[in-house]
Amino acid sequence: MQNQATPQVSLAQFTAVAGKIGLLSFGGPAAQIALMHDELIDKHGWISQQDFLRALSFCMLLPGPEAMQLATYLGWRLHGVRGGLIGGTLFILPGACVIFALAWAYVNFGHTGWSQAAFTGIKACVIVIVFQALLKICTRALSAPMAWAIAASSFCAIALLGLPYPWVVLAAALWGVAALHNTAHPPSQSQPPRHSTLAASSLIAALWVLPIALLWGMKEVFLTKIALLFSTLAVVTFGGAYAVLGYLGQTAVTDLNWLTAPQMIDALGLAETTPGPLILVTQFVGFLAGFQAGGFALALMAGLLTLWVTFLPCFLWIFLFAPHLERLMSIAWLARALAGITAAVVGVIASLSIWFAGQIWFASHRGWTLGPLDLSLPDPGSLDPLSLSFSALAALLLLWRKWDILWTLPLMALLSVGVSTF
Repeated sequence: MQNQATPQVSLAQFTAVAGKIGLLSFGGPAAQIALMHDELIDKHGWISQQDFLRALSFCMLLPGPEAMQLATYLGWRLHGVRGGLIGGTLFILPGACVIFALAWAYVNFGHTGWSQAAFTGIKACVIVIVFQALLKICTRALSAPMAWAIAASSFCAIALLGLPYPWVVLAAALWGVAALHNTAHPPSQSQPPRHSTLAASSLIAALWVLPIALLWGMKEVFLTKIALLFSTLAVVTFGGAYAVLGYLGQTAVTDLNWLTAPQMIDALGLAETTPGPLILVTQFVGFLAGFQAGGFALALMAGLLTLWVTFLPCFLWIFLFAPHLERLMSIAWLARALAGITAAVVGVIASLSIWFAGQIWFASHRGWTLGPLDLSLPDPGSLDPLSLSFSALAALLLLWRKWDILWTLPLMALLSVGVSTF
């Protein structure tokens, strides 16, 4: 039985490959996972196909970006805690640097005529990107009538009742345990290495909590809210960034007034163009919130703090649970809970796509009261035909012609700038 995945690979070799993966990890989790598969299995043979797929299934059980956690887990299998830290850090570092540069450019040049025209095309494309994600997750999440019921209920809870996303996730997990039938994964033929992770897990947990406690003790109200909000997101980020964007938008836009709905959509559009996990959109949101609250210095602090509390828990989950992968993957109720959460994510993303469409295609909204419900619905007379046309073109390119997002987004931006000059 195999106890060490690949004793031949050196730490320097793995670091070089992890850096390459971080620099080239464009295109969302599917492309990123394919890139890791190509580098670690096809080119170098450092991980077996079976162990790679089981690691991916394990990472999908955890909150947070599964591709980043997969990079962390595979690094841990190869070189223990050091390998995990290197794999996860190098996966997010290039994208985080790009996001800081884009955020700086956005707050300095985002109000010029050409940039606003470019973002018109980007926003129209974002609607289609979110809808595309919805279609993909539907095919694997809604295989039973009860899963459809969970998805529909989650949609109503978010879109109509405005319930917080964490409560929707919890309810879906309990519903899944009680009503869904999902088999646990069969045991693996090889065992993961028995690297000790207790000390690393304890240290990471302390580093996660420490800045929150310090900021609270210093009565830094704004930064404390930043830390608490994105720490909460780190715990409930099942289903990827699209699933939590609705909750983030509701809190940052509606409740706290840190940024506007168009800025929230701009953040997602720019995050789609960077390497690394899409959840880096939270860094952009934190930066904008800090800039509008106190200028560039506070924006930089808020962006760094957002990164810290968003991604440090990802390392914690891996190091805490990785040594127990075999036992966790065989727990039937845990698999059913994950199936319930995955079904709920479909409803959550559906509500997000409708919210995005309402914000982009319509210039104004009206309040409607329907019994206990207070709804904000688009005003049909404020429909923007240009944005609708851009979304239709993006749908043709992405859904029919199967263009890559990295080509479609810049094209839509350039096309929008060109149209605005006439």
